Amino acid sequence: MTPPERDLAWYVDDLLRLGIRRVHVLAWRDLDDVDAGGSEVHADEVMRRWAELGLDVLHRTSFAVGLPTEAERHGYRVVRRGSRYTVFARTVAAELTRRMGPYDALVEIWNGVPWFSPLWCRAPRVTVLHHVHGPMWDQMLPGPLGPAGRFLEARLAPPFYRRGLTVTGAETSREELLEIGFRPDRVVAVPYGVDPRFCPGGRKTPTPSVVAVGRLAPVKRFDRVIDAVVAARATVPDLTATIVGRGPLEDELRERIDAAGAAAYIRLAGRVDDAELIDLYRSSWLVVSGSIAEGWGLSLTEGAGCGTPALATDIRGHRNSVLDGRSGVLVAPEMLASTLAELVTDRPRLDRLAAGAREWGASLTWERSALGLTAALHGEVLRSRGPDQ
Repeated sequence: MTPPERDLAWYVDDLLRLGIRRVHVLAWRDLDDVDAGGSEVHADEVMRRWAELGLDVLHRTSFAVGLPTEAERHGYRVVRRGSRYTVFARTVAAELTRRMGPYDALVEIWNGVPWFSPLWCRAPRVTVLHHVHGPMWDQMLPGPLGPAGRFLEARLAPPFYRRGLTVTGAETSREELLEIGFRPDRVVAVPYGVDPRFCPGGRKTPTPSVVAVGRLAPVKRFDRVIDAVVAARATVPDLTATIVGRGPLEDELRERIDAAGAAAYIRLAGRVDDAELIDLYRSSWLVVSGSIAEGWGLSLTEGAGCGTPALATDIRGHRNSVLDGRSGVLVAPEMLASTLAELVTDRPRLDRLAAGAREWGASLTWERSALGLTAALHGEVLRSRGPDQ
Protein backbone atom coordinates (compact mmCIF):
# COMPACT_ATOMS: atom_id res chain seq x y z
CA MET A 1 0.00 0.00 0.00
CA THR A 2 1.40 3.41 -0.94
CA PRO A 3 1.60 5.80 2.04
CA PRO A 4 0.07 9.26 1.56
CA GLU A 5 3.47 10.91 1.84
CA ARG A 6 6.81 9.15 1.66
CA ASP A 7 9.30 11.07 3.74
CA LEU A 8 12.92 10.24 4.47
CA ALA A 9 12.08 8.17 7.55
CA TRP A 10 9.63 6.05 5.54
CA TYR A 11 12.26 5.20 2.94
CA VAL A 12 14.90 4.32 5.54
CA ASP A 13 12.41 2.18 7.49
CA ASP A 14 11.53 0.32 4.30
CA LEU A 15 15.20 -0.16 3.43
CA LEU A 16 15.67 -1.74 6.85
CA ARG A 17 12.61 -3.93 6.24
CA LEU A 18 14.19 -5.05 2.98
CA GLY A 19 17.39 -6.03 4.78
CA ILE A 20 19.47 -2.97 3.88
CA ARG A 21 21.21 -2.22 7.15
CA ARG A 22 24.85 -1.56 6.20
CA VAL A 23 25.67 1.01 3.51
CA HIS A 24 29.19 1.78 2.30
CA VAL A 25 29.79 5.21 0.77
CA LEU A 26 32.97 5.66 -1.30
CA ALA A 27 34.38 9.16 -1.82
CA TRP A 28 37.71 10.71 -2.73
CA ARG A 29 37.68 13.03 0.30
CA ASP A 30 35.61 13.50 3.43
CA LEU A 31 34.18 16.52 5.20
CA ASP A 32 37.11 17.05 7.61
CA ASP A 33 39.70 17.09 4.81
CA VAL A 34 41.35 20.48 4.33
CA ASP A 35 40.33 20.34 0.65
CA ALA A 36 36.69 19.46 1.33
CA GLY A 37 34.06 21.26 -0.72
CA GLY A 38 30.47 20.99 -1.83
CA SER A 39 30.62 17.27 -2.68
CA GLU A 40 31.79 16.46 0.84
CA VAL A 41 29.09 18.64 2.40
CA HIS A 42 26.47 16.82 0.31
CA ALA A 43 27.75 13.39 1.39
CA ASP A 44 27.79 14.34 5.06
CA GLU A 45 24.29 15.78 4.99
CA VAL A 46 22.95 12.51 3.58
CA MET A 47 25.01 10.13 5.72
CA ARG A 48 24.27 11.88 9.01
CA ARG A 49 20.53 11.56 8.31
CA TRP A 50 20.86 7.89 7.41
CA ALA A 51 22.78 7.24 10.62
CA GLU A 52 20.20 9.10 12.71
CA LEU A 53 17.44 6.94 11.23
CA GLY A 54 19.19 3.64 11.94
CA LEU A 55 21.39 2.76 8.96
CA ASP A 56 24.94 1.55 9.66
CA VAL A 57 27.01 3.80 7.38
CA LEU A 58 30.72 3.45 6.58
CA HIS A 59 32.40 6.27 4.67
CA ARG A 60 35.56 5.10 2.86
CA THR A 61 37.92 7.84 1.71
CA SER A 62 41.60 8.80 1.38
CA PHE A 63 44.08 9.60 4.11
CA ALA A 64 44.45 13.26 5.03
CA VAL A 65 47.40 14.76 6.88
CA GLY A 66 46.59 15.45 10.51
CA LEU A 67 43.49 13.25 10.59
CA PRO A 68 43.19 9.75 12.11
CA THR A 69 42.81 6.77 9.79
CA GLU A 70 39.50 5.93 11.49
CA ALA A 71 36.97 8.20 13.14
CA GLU A 72 33.28 8.61 13.86
CA ARG A 73 31.42 11.70 12.74
CA HIS A 74 27.71 12.46 13.01
CA GLY A 75 26.90 8.85 13.77
CA TYR A 76 28.73 7.21 10.86
CA ARG A 77 32.19 5.67 10.61
CA VAL A 78 34.95 7.23 8.51
CA VAL A 79 37.90 5.14 7.24
CA ARG A 80 40.77 7.07 5.63
CA ARG A 81 43.38 4.89 3.94
CA GLY A 82 45.44 5.37 0.80
CA SER A 83 46.68 8.51 -0.92
CA ARG A 84 44.60 10.66 -3.27
CA TYR A 85 45.57 8.18 -6.01
CA THR A 86 46.02 4.80 -4.30
CA VAL A 87 42.72 5.09 -2.44
CA PHE A 88 40.84 3.73 -5.45
CA ALA A 89 42.73 0.43 -5.79
CA ARG A 90 43.02 -0.03 -2.02
CA THR A 91 39.31 0.52 -1.48
CA VAL A 92 38.28 -1.88 -4.23
CA ALA A 93 40.63 -4.53 -2.84
CA ALA A 94 39.24 -4.01 0.66
CA GLU A 95 35.67 -4.31 -0.57
CA LEU A 96 36.40 -7.48 -2.55
CA THR A 97 38.05 -9.12 0.46
CA ARG A 98 35.43 -7.73 2.88
CA ARG A 99 38.16 -6.23 5.09
CA MET A 100 35.80 -3.37 5.91
CA GLY A 101 32.99 -5.77 6.67
CA PRO A 102 29.94 -6.75 4.66
CA TYR A 103 27.54 -4.24 3.17
CA ASP A 104 23.99 -4.43 1.85
CA ALA A 105 24.15 -1.44 -0.50
CA LEU A 106 26.80 0.84 -1.95
CA VAL A 107 26.95 4.51 -2.90
CA GLU A 108 29.85 5.51 -5.17
CA ILE A 109 30.66 9.21 -5.29
CA TRP A 110 32.45 9.63 -8.61
CA ASN A 111 34.54 12.77 -8.41
CA GLY A 112 36.60 12.78 -11.60
CA VAL A 113 38.14 9.33 -11.17
CA PRO A 114 35.58 6.51 -10.97
CA TRP A 115 35.69 3.53 -8.64
CA PHE A 116 34.31 1.24 -11.38
CA SER A 117 31.85 -0.27 -8.91
CA PRO A 118 29.69 -1.82 -11.70
CA LEU A 119 32.55 -4.27 -12.32
CA TRP A 120 32.87 -5.60 -8.78
CA CYS A 121 29.82 -4.63 -6.68
CA ARG A 122 26.93 -7.11 -6.69
CA ALA A 123 24.83 -5.32 -4.08
CA PRO A 124 22.26 -2.63 -4.95
CA ARG A 125 24.18 0.55 -5.67
CA VAL A 126 23.78 4.16 -6.76
CA THR A 127 26.38 6.45 -8.30
CA VAL A 128 26.54 10.12 -7.31
CA LEU A 129 28.19 12.20 -10.02
CA HIS A 130 27.98 15.93 -9.41
CA HIS A 131 29.30 17.10 -12.77
CA VAL A 132 31.59 16.34 -15.69
CA HIS A 133 34.95 17.98 -15.07
CA GLY A 134 35.73 18.82 -18.70
CA PRO A 135 38.14 21.79 -18.77
CA MET A 136 38.97 21.25 -15.10
CA TRP A 137 41.27 18.34 -16.05
CA ASP A 138 43.79 20.69 -17.68
CA GLN A 139 43.74 22.79 -14.53
CA MET A 140 44.24 19.83 -12.20
CA LEU A 141 46.75 17.66 -14.11
CA PRO A 142 49.86 18.71 -16.06
CA GLY A 143 50.78 17.90 -19.64
CA PRO A 144 49.17 14.82 -21.22
CA LEU A 145 47.46 13.80 -17.97
CA GLY A 146 44.69 16.35 -18.53
CA PRO A 147 43.49 14.78 -21.81
CA ALA A 148 43.88 11.35 -20.22
CA GLY A 149 41.57 12.41 -17.39
CA ARG A 150 38.97 13.69 -19.83
CA PHE A 151 39.15 10.43 -21.80
CA LEU A 152 38.70 8.38 -18.63
CA GLU A 153 35.72 10.39 -17.43
CA ALA A 154 33.93 11.03 -20.72
CA ARG A 155 34.77 8.00 -22.87
CA LEU A 156 36.24 5.04 -21.00
CA ALA A 157 34.14 4.87 -17.83
CA PRO A 158 30.58 5.83 -18.90
CA PRO A 159 29.74 2.57 -20.73
CA PHE A 160 30.16 0.68 -17.47
CA TYR A 161 27.71 2.96 -15.66
CA ARG A 162 24.90 3.35 -18.18
CA ARG A 163 22.72 0.56 -16.80
CA GLY A 164 23.04 1.67 -13.19
CA LEU A 165 21.27 4.62 -11.60
CA THR A 166 23.19 7.89 -11.37
CA VAL A 167 22.12 10.80 -9.19
CA THR A 168 23.31 14.32 -9.95
CA GLY A 169 22.46 17.71 -8.53
CA ALA A 170 20.71 19.62 -11.30
CA GLU A 171 19.19 19.37 -14.74
CA THR A 172 22.18 21.00 -16.42
CA SER A 173 24.48 18.40 -14.85
CA ARG A 174 22.08 15.70 -16.04
CA GLU A 175 22.37 17.14 -19.55
CA GLU A 176 26.17 16.85 -19.33
CA LEU A 177 25.88 13.16 -18.46
CA LEU A 178 23.49 12.50 -21.33
CA GLU A 179 25.97 14.14 -23.69
CA ILE A 180 28.67 11.61 -22.76
CA GLY A 181 26.36 8.65 -23.25
CA PHE A 182 24.41 8.09 -20.04
CA ARG A 183 20.85 6.82 -20.50
CA PRO A 184 18.08 9.38 -19.91
CA ASP A 185 16.01 6.93 -17.88
CA ARG A 186 18.95 6.14 -15.58
CA VAL A 187 20.01 9.65 -14.54
CA VAL A 188 18.08 11.54 -11.85
CA ALA A 189 18.59 15.18 -10.85
CA VAL A 190 18.13 15.88 -7.14
CA PRO A 191 18.75 19.51 -6.04
CA TYR A 192 21.24 20.24 -3.31
CA GLY A 193 20.37 21.98 -0.08
CA VAL A 194 21.32 24.95 2.04
CA ASP A 195 21.90 24.52 5.76
CA PRO A 196 19.32 26.50 7.77
CA ARG A 197 22.20 28.30 9.50
CA PHE A 198 22.57 30.28 6.29
CA CYS A 199 19.65 32.63 6.81
CA PRO A 200 19.11 36.39 6.62
CA GLY A 201 20.22 38.61 9.45
CA GLY A 202 22.54 41.42 10.47
CA ARG A 203 23.29 44.47 8.36
CA LYS A 204 25.06 45.14 5.10
CA THR A 205 28.37 46.99 5.18
CA PRO A 206 27.91 50.74 4.79
CA THR A 207 30.01 50.76 1.61
CA PRO A 208 29.91 48.21 -1.27
CA SER A 209 31.52 44.87 -0.43
CA VAL A 210 31.72 41.44 -2.03
CA VAL A 211 32.75 38.00 -0.82
CA ALA A 212 34.10 35.02 -2.77
CA VAL A 213 34.32 31.58 -1.15
CA GLY A 214 36.00 28.35 -2.22
CA ARG A 215 39.21 26.40 -2.53
CA LEU A 216 42.02 28.53 -3.93
CA ALA A 217 42.56 26.24 -6.91
CA PRO A 218 43.02 27.05 -10.62
CA VAL A 219 39.52 26.00 -11.68
CA LYS A 220 37.92 28.51 -9.29
CA ARG A 221 39.63 31.44 -11.07
CA PHE A 222 39.88 33.76 -8.10
CA ASP A 223 42.25 35.80 -10.26
CA ARG A 224 39.17 36.87 -12.21
CA VAL A 225 37.51 38.06 -9.02
CA ILE A 226 40.58 40.03 -8.00
CA ASP A 227 40.89 41.65 -11.43
CA ALA A 228 37.17 42.48 -11.51
CA VAL A 229 37.31 44.19 -8.11
CA VAL A 230 40.44 46.15 -9.08
CA ALA A 231 38.79 47.29 -12.33
CA ALA A 232 35.45 48.14 -10.67
CA ARG A 233 37.24 50.38 -8.15
CA ALA A 234 37.77 52.85 -11.00
CA THR A 235 34.06 53.76 -10.74
CA VAL A 236 33.33 52.47 -7.21
CA PRO A 237 36.29 53.73 -5.18
CA ASP A 238 35.03 52.44 -1.82
CA LEU A 239 34.47 48.83 -3.01
CA THR A 240 36.06 46.10 -0.87
CA ALA A 241 36.34 42.31 -1.20
CA THR A 242 37.01 39.31 1.02
CA ILE A 243 38.20 35.98 -0.37
CA VAL A 244 37.59 32.98 1.90
CA GLY A 245 39.42 29.69 1.49
CA ARG A 246 42.81 27.98 1.34
CA GLY A 247 44.52 26.17 -1.48
CA PRO A 248 47.57 25.84 -3.71
CA LEU A 249 47.19 29.29 -5.31
CA GLU A 250 47.14 31.26 -2.07
CA ASP A 251 50.64 32.73 -2.47
CA GLU A 252 50.08 33.46 -6.17
CA LEU A 253 46.81 35.28 -5.44
CA ARG A 254 48.43 37.28 -2.65
CA GLU A 255 51.17 38.35 -5.05
CA ARG A 256 48.52 39.36 -7.60
CA ILE A 257 46.76 41.51 -5.02
CA ASP A 258 50.02 43.15 -3.96
CA ALA A 259 51.07 43.78 -7.57
CA ALA A 260 47.77 45.57 -8.19
CA GLY A 261 48.23 47.67 -5.05
CA ALA A 262 44.96 46.20 -3.76
CA ALA A 263 45.99 44.84 -0.37
CA ALA A 264 44.12 47.64 1.41
CA TYR A 265 40.77 46.61 -0.04
CA ILE A 266 41.04 42.91 -1.03
CA ARG A 267 41.53 40.56 1.92
CA LEU A 268 42.57 36.91 1.74
CA ALA A 269 40.84 35.61 4.86
CA GLY A 270 41.93 31.95 4.66
CA ARG A 271 39.62 29.44 6.30
CA VAL A 272 37.06 30.96 8.66
CA ASP A 273 34.65 29.42 11.13
CA ASP A 274 30.95 29.10 10.36
CA ALA A 275 29.96 32.16 12.38
CA GLU A 276 32.38 34.43 10.49
CA LEU A 277 31.40 32.93 7.14
CA ILE A 278 27.71 33.53 7.80
CA ASP A 279 28.47 37.09 8.89
CA LEU A 280 30.42 37.69 5.67
CA TYR A 281 27.58 36.35 3.55
CA ARG A 282 25.04 38.50 5.38
CA SER A 283 27.04 41.72 5.39
CA SER A 284 28.34 41.57 1.80
CA TRP A 285 26.43 43.13 -1.06
CA LEU A 286 27.25 40.30 -3.49
CA VAL A 287 28.70 36.79 -3.53
CA VAL A 288 31.04 36.50 -6.53
CA SER A 289 32.45 33.53 -8.45
CA GLY A 290 34.68 33.48 -11.53
CA SER A 291 34.87 29.68 -11.77
CA ILE A 292 35.25 27.95 -15.15
CA ALA A 293 33.44 24.74 -14.12
CA GLU A 294 31.17 23.71 -11.25
CA GLY A 295 28.62 21.03 -10.56
CA TRP A 296 26.85 23.34 -8.16
CA GLY A 297 27.91 26.71 -6.76
CA LEU A 298 27.49 25.94 -3.06
CA SER A 299 28.79 29.32 -1.90
CA LEU A 300 26.26 31.03 -4.17
CA THR A 301 23.31 29.20 -2.63
CA GLU A 302 24.67 29.67 0.90
CA GLY A 303 24.86 33.37 0.13
CA ALA A 304 21.30 33.26 -1.22
CA GLY A 305 20.18 31.66 2.03
CA CYS A 306 21.62 34.70 3.82
CA GLY A 307 19.79 37.03 1.45
CA THR A 308 22.80 38.01 -0.64
CA PRO A 309 22.55 37.78 -4.44
CA ALA A 310 25.25 36.33 -6.69
CA LEU A 311 27.39 37.63 -9.52
CA ALA A 312 28.98 34.69 -11.31
CA THR A 313 30.32 33.43 -14.59
CA ASP A 314 27.70 31.98 -16.91
CA ILE A 315 28.57 28.28 -16.73
CA ARG A 316 26.37 25.23 -16.32
CA GLY A 317 27.02 24.75 -12.63
CA HIS A 318 26.19 28.36 -11.87
CA ARG A 319 23.00 28.12 -13.89
CA ASN A 320 21.99 25.41 -11.42
CA SER A 321 22.61 27.51 -8.35
CA VAL A 322 21.66 31.02 -9.54
CA LEU A 323 18.31 32.05 -10.96
CA ASP A 324 19.65 34.53 -13.48
CA GLY A 325 17.92 37.87 -13.06
CA ARG A 326 16.11 36.73 -9.91
CA SER A 327 18.63 35.55 -7.29
CA GLY A 328 21.68 36.95 -9.03
CA VAL A 329 23.28 37.69 -12.37
CA LEU A 330 25.30 35.42 -14.68
CA VAL A 331 27.72 37.00 -17.15
CA ALA A 332 30.62 36.21 -19.46
CA PRO A 333 33.99 36.41 -17.64
CA GLU A 334 34.95 39.65 -19.35
CA MET A 335 31.76 41.27 -18.00
CA LEU A 336 32.45 40.62 -14.32
CA ALA A 337 34.04 43.99 -13.60
CA SER A 338 31.51 46.19 -15.41
CA THR A 339 28.53 44.24 -14.04
CA LEU A 340 29.95 44.39 -10.54
CA ALA A 341 30.20 48.17 -10.76
CA GLU A 342 26.67 48.40 -12.19
CA LEU A 343 25.09 46.26 -9.49
CA VAL A 344 26.63 47.91 -6.44
CA THR A 345 25.65 51.35 -7.73
CA ASP A 346 22.03 50.37 -8.46
CA ARG A 347 20.58 49.72 -5.01
CA PRO A 348 16.94 49.19 -6.13
CA ARG A 349 18.07 46.43 -8.52
CA LEU A 350 20.29 44.92 -5.85
CA ASP A 351 17.39 44.93 -3.38
CA ARG A 352 15.18 43.10 -5.90
CA LEU A 353 17.88 40.48 -6.42
CA ALA A 354 18.32 40.13 -2.65
CA ALA A 355 14.60 39.38 -2.25
CA GLY A 356 14.85 36.75 -4.98
CA ALA A 357 17.94 35.27 -3.33
CA ARG A 358 16.14 34.92 0.00
CA GLU A 359 13.25 33.13 -1.68
CA TRP A 360 15.54 30.83 -3.67
CA GLY A 361 17.74 29.97 -0.70
CA ALA A 362 14.74 29.13 1.48
CA SER A 363 13.50 26.63 -1.11
CA LEU A 364 16.68 24.52 -0.96
CA THR A 365 16.89 22.03 1.92
CA TRP A 366 19.25 19.15 2.68
CA GLU A 367 16.29 17.11 3.87
CA ARG A 368 14.87 17.24 0.36
CA SER A 369 18.26 16.37 -1.13
CA ALA A 370 18.72 13.40 1.21
CA LEU A 371 15.17 12.26 0.44
CA GLY A 372 15.92 12.21 -3.29
CA LEU A 373 19.08 10.11 -2.95
CA THR A 374 17.41 7.75 -0.47
CA ALA A 375 14.44 7.26 -2.77
CA ALA A 376 16.86 6.49 -5.61
CA LEU A 377 18.66 3.86 -3.51
CA HIS A 378 15.34 2.41 -2.40
CA GLY A 379 14.27 2.09 -6.03
CA GLU A 380 17.48 0.25 -6.93
CA VAL A 381 16.97 -2.16 -4.04
CA LEU A 382 13.45 -2.95 -5.27
CA ARG A 383 14.74 -3.28 -8.82
CA SER A 384 17.34 -5.82 -7.71
CA ARG A 385 14.71 -7.88 -5.87
CA GLY A 386 12.23 -8.12 -8.71
CA PRO A 387 8.52 -7.22 -8.99
CA ASP A 388 7.36 -9.12 -5.91
CA GLN A 389 8.79 -6.66 -3.38
